Amino acid sequence: MDLDGGNKRVFNRLGGPSGAAAATATDAGKHQKVCTYWKSGKCTRFPCPFLHRELPAPTAATANGSGGGKRFADDRGFSGPAARRGPNFNAHNNSWGRVGANKVVRKTEKVCNFWMQGSCNYGDKCRFLHSWSLGEGFSLLTQLEGHQKVVSGIALPSGSDKLYTGSNDETVRIWDCASGQCMAVVNLGGEVGCIISEGPWLFFGIPNFVKAWNTQTNADLSLSGPVGQVYALVVGNELLIAGTQDGTILAWKFNVATNSFEPAASLKGHTLAVVSLVVGGNRLYSGSMDNSIRVWSLETLQCLQTLTEHTSVVMSLLCWEQFLLSCSLDQTIKVWVATESGYLEVTYTHNEEHGLLTLCGTPDFEGKPVLLCSCNDNSVRLYDLPSFSERGKIFAKQEIRAIEAGPGGLFFTGDGTGQVRVWKWSAEPATAS
Repeated sequence: MDLDGGNKRVFNRLGGPSGAAAATATDAGKHQKVCTYWKSGKCTRFPCPFLHRELPAPTAATANGSGGGKRFADDRGFSGPAARRGPNFNAHNNSWGRVGANKVVRKTEKVCNFWMQGSCNYGDKCRFLHSWSLGEGFSLLTQLEGHQKVVSGIALPSGSDKLYTGSNDETVRIWDCASGQCMAVVNLGGEVGCIISEGPWLFFGIPNFVKAWNTQTNADLSLSGPVGQVYALVVGNELLIAGTQDGTILAWKFNVATNSFEPAASLKGHTLAVVSLVVGGNRLYSGSMDNSIRVWSLETLQCLQTLTEHTSVVMSLLCWEQFLLSCSLDQTIKVWVATESGYLEVTYTHNEEHGLLTLCGTPDFEGKPVLLCSCNDNSVRLYDLPSFSERGKIFAKQEIRAIEAGPGGLFFTGDGTGQVRVWKWSAEPATAS
C-alpha cells in the first residue's frame, strides 16, 4: 500500500454529561414540566422554556445511585460488530409510527445557497438556514477535508484511535482521532465500495477484490473471487461475507494456521448487484438492485425467504432489537418482524418524499435509540424509534452515502463532495454550525 501525508484538521473527542447527568444539565434552566404543545406536535417556541421530552422513569441504576452509560451496540439493540441481533419469532411492537407528530420546524428547511458560498447579506434575518443541521441535541464538531469523490465508507475500529474513510477516489484516508490530522492516504487502485472493521482487521471492498488489512501486524491480503465492485461487507458466524456487483454473495473463513482467508461459500439467488448486508442473530440479510431482500441461514448458508415488498433498489439494512429495517429508492423504510411461522412480514412502513440511501442506528445523549436515514435530496433525517418522531435534519451539498456511529456520542457522515463531518450528541441545544 502506498502511503503519503495528508492535510491537517482538528477535532477532539469531547466528553460530557450523559444519561441522568445530561438530563439534569439540560433541565437546570427549564421548568420541570413536559411541554403540552410539544406532546401534540405543535410547539413553535425556540427555545421553549418547557421540556421537549418525556420525564424518564427512575431505573434500578439511578435508584441505587450508580450510573454509567450503556454501550450502543451491546445494549441498544442495533446490529454491529459487538452485537448481532436479528428478528426473533413472535415479537410485535404496536408503537411504530404512533407518536410521529413531533416534527422539528424552524425557518424554511433549506440551507441558504448564499451562506454556503459565504456571501449572504441577510444574516439572522435570512429566511433560509445558516447551518448544516436543524434540530436540538446534536452539533457539528468539525469537517475533514481531503477526499476528491463520494465517501463510500467510514470505520472506527473498537479501541482504536484512528478513523478510516474510503472513497470512490480510490483512496482510504487515516485520521488521528485526538488531533483530527490526516495521518496517511492509502491508494487501493480501485474505487472503495465499502469499509468494515472487525477486531484488528479492516476490510475494503474494491472492484474484483476484498482487501484485508491487520492494523496490529500490518498484514495486507487481497481476497479474489468477486466479479465487479464489492458494495457491501459484513462479518457473521466467523465468516467474512461480501456482496458483489454480479449478484453473488461470497464468504471466506480465516485459517489461523496459514494466516489467510480461505473461500467458504458462494451464495446465488439475487439477479442484480448486492448492495447491502447485515447480520442479525443466526441470519444474514441481503439487499439488492433486484428490489428484493433475501434471508439466509448463517449455519447452512441456505436461502430461507425472499422479501419482495420493495419496488426499487434495497439500499440499506439495519437490525434493531427484534426488527429488521430496510430502506429503498422507492421512498420507504419498512420494518419487518418474524411471525409465528418464523417468516418475516412488514409490520410498519414509513414513507418519505425522496429515495432513501443509508440507515444507521445510534443512541442520543440519554441513550434513547435514534435512526439516521440519508435521502437523495442531500439530507439525513433523524427519527426516534419506534415512534418515528422527527428529531432533526442534517444537510450536505451532495448526497450522504456513508453514516457511522462512534463511541462517546460521536457519529460521522460522508457526502458526495468527499467531505467527512464529525457530529456529537449533547445535552445542550445545538448552535448554528
